[in-house]
Amino acid sequence: MRLLLIEDDTLLGDGIQAGLTQANYAVDWVTDGEAGEHALRVENYDALILDLTLPKKDGLRILKSLRGGGDMIPVLILTARDTIDDKVIGLDSGADDYLVKPFDLDELNARLRALLRRQSGRATPYIEYGNLRFDPIAHTLTQNGESVTLSQREFAILQVLLENVGKILSRTCLEDSLYSWNEMIESNAVEVHIHHLRKKLGKELIRTVRGIGYMIPKQI
Repeated sequence: MRLLLIEDDTLLGDGIQAGLTQANYAVDWVTDGEAGEHALRVENYDALILDLTLPKKDGLRILKSLRGGGDMIPVLILTARDTIDDKVIGLDSGADDYLVKPFDLDELNARLRALLRRQSGRATPYIEYGNLRFDPIAHTLTQNGESVTLSQREFAILQVLLENVGKILSRTCLEDSLYSWNEMIESNAVEVHIHHLRKKLGKELIRTVRGIGYMIPKQI
């Protein structure tokens, strides 16, 4: 899952980026509103973490512009503005959640998981598909009740595919969801990870749609 963080406090932003990267998110971080809007135009993100008091363009203006343009990206406001009126304005402007500074990183993680779960239409924190049970919180996967060990990238690719069962995802789409700006992407990285997943979970789980991408088919 790829996130955009717009936060002008460099110490806080660095800590959030490091913590969320450790939680297996790919995190792009910018420090002003105009850079944030540019990133949102040119990249695809699964969620946005948005400070309100930003240089160059205020977070509420960014949020209103997103929603006014029909963009439904999940948005978590992260701010020191802690009055009830501030929260009401933020939520009524289109935010999906509101977290006041200072905060605990575990709570931020939990709120992000809830946002992404609702976005994908799941009611439970885990995903069940056939004989698989995928738990993004515990970072575990079982097949027929037996634990399966995956690398961080394999786990991340499988999560994106399971969150989009029945949809064809291009290699570029998978790369975009896995890698932030400061990470080097090898030319065949996705293919290698898919190959390893098939060896561990069976060849039929992930299908190649020639010339388009990869998918996990809907269960019959």
